[in-house]
Amino acid sequence: MIRILTPVTLAASLLAGCSLEPRYERAPAPVTAGWPVGDAYLRTTEAALPTLSYTDVFRDPKLRTVIAQALANNRDLRIAAANVASARALYRVERSSLLPRLDATGRAQLGDSGSRGVGGIGGVGTGGVGNGGVGTGTGTGGVGAGGTGGVGTGVVTTTGGSGFYDQYSLNAGISAFEIDLFGRIRSLSRAALATWFGTEAAARATRLTLVAEVASAWLTYASDSSLLAVARATEASAARSVTLTRARLQGGIAPRTDLRQAETILFTARADTATLTTALAQDVNALTLLVGAPVDGTLLPTAIERVDGLLGEVPAGLDSQILLRRPDVVQAEYTLRAANARIGAARAAFFPTISLTGIAGFASGALGSLFSGGAFNWNAAPTVALPIFDGGANRGNLAYARAQQQVALATYEQTIQTAFREVSDALARRGTIDRELAARQSLTAAAQDNYTLAERSYRGGIGTFLNALDAQRTLYGAQQQLITTRLTRADNLVTLYRVFGGDALIAGNPAATPTMHSPEPANK
Repeated sequence: MIRILTPVTLAASLLAGCSLEPRYERAPAPVTAGWPVGDAYLRTTEAALPTLSYTDVFRDPKLRTVIAQALANNRDLRIAAANVASARALYRVERSSLLPRLDATGRAQLGDSGSRGVGGIGGVGTGGVGNGGVGTGTGTGGVGAGGTGGVGTGVVTTTGGSGFYDQYSLNAGISAFEIDLFGRIRSLSRAALATWFGTEAAARATRLTLVAEVASAWLTYASDSSLLAVARATEASAARSVTLTRARLQGGIAPRTDLRQAETILFTARADTATLTTALAQDVNALTLLVGAPVDGTLLPTAIERVDGLLGEVPAGLDSQILLRRPDVVQAEYTLRAANARIGAARAAFFPTISLTGIAGFASGALGSLFSGGAFNWNAAPTVALPIFDGGANRGNLAYARAQQQVALATYEQTIQTAFREVSDALARRGTIDRELAARQSLTAAAQDNYTLAERSYRGGIGTFLNALDAQRTLYGAQQQLITTRLTRADNLVTLYRVFGGDALIAGNPAATPTMHSPEPANK
């Protein structure tokens, strides 16, 4: 059987209970409690922290399918998941230092010293000290067996004067275990834990951004499809106008300037058609990259007009404390927590370091008597190291840790301020976009009616060709602006979903709220 030095381990666990790191307190948000108000902003009807899922905002089943494919295949998400796994593994490595490492070794050694009647051979263990006996006379000698990083003892029996010897040992021990009396290892463990949770928050930010980018790319394709349809319709209308004007020119009714002016509309629309055809292909390429796989053509939208009503409204006018749930803000806070913990580790470096090495086991010159009472041996070697002179390294490390904590604090506050600005900008756009869209719709309707009347007047010989041509240009521009405004409105809803940053599908993530975690005891 193997016996372990449990009293030493117990003493180590009792001593390790203090921490020198500053007590963490969340910094107040450097923004006002409410959103800006005024003509550009919607009025607040209630203040609540919403929990949003992309299925609540994006109701089109085709768009939902594309987003689901992106969440399953996107490489950025895979990279983020691997980063989380790496951070979690590093935390486990750091936390393992809080517990003693127990190693067991078994060894059998046979040999011939080549001597006759000479004493035994003293041995030195790897990383430790051999404690073998030296024989006298012709029959007895010893070879010491050292455990890895520990201290071993051994007894070897040789036979007569032949020089042949054999040794068997079985040891278990603790190697250079640091008793965390001043909390250095605990602080480093807390820093690694905060880094892990911050990496999880970064992964959630990547997911949130991906959903928003897929939705924006999908809507851009819808907008370009509508623009292409308008360009083709304008090209067809301009082609008919050119044919008619050429016939009138040949009949001596219209001047050549009318033909050339009609051709300007035709060639403009034709160039736009080619440009938008390229844009649609590039939109598909962008979606393919985001999704991480080819996108089925049946899942692509046919026009931006058909998206109206398929995007849900995001609650506006909310308390700015909701920003504390944004993944980038959560990540910045965990970075601040990690920097705070590293101050504790830097402070602890000024104090003594207490480490322990111990081993217990059996050693015998005969396998059959390995577990006999006389074969048991043990050894313990506590060590205390006190820093006396380090050339200012410890003070420099502490100053660096404090400076990094100030950097993390400023970054955290800046992240909140940036988030506040992004939400405020999105709310300002949301407060006026419906009025702009209504105006664009009225403008397009008026331009369409004006073009119809001008063309009829020209064909009836009442109006001028210049009036008809100008009406056609105005209608073409109004149609393009209306499509662009529809895209702006849809993109604004996507932006609001992203900047609020509270997706229900990830609300249960362990890094969703910084105060959820308490895997380690509080500072003493």
